[in-house]
Amino acid sequence: MNNRIYLCLAHMSGKEQAFIKEAFDTNWVVPLGPNVNAFEDELKHFVGQNKEVVALSAGTAAIHLGLIQLGVGAGDEVICQSFTFCASANPVAYQGATPVFIDSEEDTWNMDPVLLEEAIKDRITKTGKKPKAILPVHLYGMPAKIDEICAIAAKYEIPVLEDAAEALGSEFKGRKCGTFGTFGVLSFNGNKMITTSGGGALIVPDEAAKKQTMFYATQAREPFPHYQHEKIGYNYRMSNICAGIGRGQMTVLDEHIAHHRHVHALYEQAFEGMDGITLKSNPDDRFNANYWLSTILIDPVKTGTTYDEVRRKLDERGIETRPLWKPMHLQPVYAHNPCYVNGVSERLFNMGLCIPAGPWVTDEDVAYIVEQIKGCCMK
Repeated sequence: MNNRIYLCLAHMSGKEQAFIKEAFDTNWVVPLGPNVNAFEDELKHFVGQNKEVVALSAGTAAIHLGLIQLGVGAGDEVICQSFTFCASANPVAYQGATPVFIDSEEDTWNMDPVLLEEAIKDRITKTGKKPKAILPVHLYGMPAKIDEICAIAAKYEIPVLEDAAEALGSEFKGRKCGTFGTFGVLSFNGNKMITTSGGGALIVPDEAAKKQTMFYATQAREPFPHYQHEKIGYNYRMSNICAGIGRGQMTVLDEHIAHHRHVHALYEQAFEGMDGITLKSNPDDRFNANYWLSTILIDPVKTGTTYDEVRRKLDERGIETRPLWKPMHLQPVYAHNPCYVNGVSERLFNMGLCIPAGPWVTDEDVAYIVEQIKGCCMK
C-alpha cells in the first residue's frame, strides 16, 4: 500500500472557502464577526439543552475560562481524570490550583465514580475543604458515567466542568456530551470530529454566562470609552476566519460522526471472537460514542507481542497508530500530585493503541489495517 493511512486527518466539506472569502470580502478578519456568531448558533442548536456556546481559540482556553468562572484559584484543588491528555489538567495549574487525579473504571475508561467519591471524602479530611470542581473527560469520544459523576458532584455541591473535547456528537442517554456539567468543553483541533484549524468552545448555561465568558476571553475590558481593566483577562476569542472554517465543517459534522461509527462497526465485525485483541465499544445502550478514535487492547500473553511492537510494525507498513494516553499521575510534571488509583489506566496504557478512524479511512483501508494487525498478533 503506497498511501499512508493516518489516524484522523482533517476533511474539508468544500464550503469552508465561501465563508472565509466572505470574511475577507467584508474585512471581518478579527476575533468577532458574522461567522463567529453563526458558528456559535449552529453549535448551540447541535448540542441542545438550551445551552449557550462561546467560540474560543482552543479547547484548553475553554477549560481555563470554565475554571475561572467556577472560582478556582491558588490553593484550591480540582478533581481531574488521570487517563487523558495534559490539556485537561494544565489549566488547573495555570490558576495556581492543584489537580487531584482519579483513575478510570473498566466500562468506559473514564473517571471512576467510586474512586471519585472516595477522593472527595479523603480531600475534605486531609485539607478541611471540598475540591473546587470536578473535571471528567469523555475519552476518545466514549461518554463517561456522567450521571453517576454528576450525582456525586451534586451530593457534595461541587460543580462539574465537563471535558467533551473528543466527544462532539457523542451521547449519553440520548443527550449530547458537554451539556451535563455547569460548563462543557469542545475542541476543533486539526484531528477532531470537525476542525477550525485550531479552536474550541465553552458550552455555558445561559446568556449571562456567555457574556461573562466573552468578557474574560477579550482581555476583561470594561464598558468604558477608554481601556479599563478591573480583572485579569485573556486573548482567547476565535477569529472570524477560523469560525468560517467551522461553519463549513458543521455542514459535514453528521456525516463525519456517521463515518467514524461505520469504521468502528467494521472493526467490531473484524475483531469479533479474536483472542487477544479487544476493541473498545459502547458498554450498553445508554452510551453512543462518536468513536473519534477506535482503540484496541493487545494482550501480550495471548498474542505473543506487545502494543509497541505492533505499533512499530504497522508504522513500517504505512499505518499510523498511537499509544493510549499516558496517565497524568505517571507524568513527571505531576509526580507529586495527589492521586487515587486502581491500576486500570496504567494497564490500559501498557496494552492499548489508537487505530485509524477518520473521514479519509475507507472500507479497504480498514480491511488492510485489520489484516496487518492480525498478522502481527498471530503467535
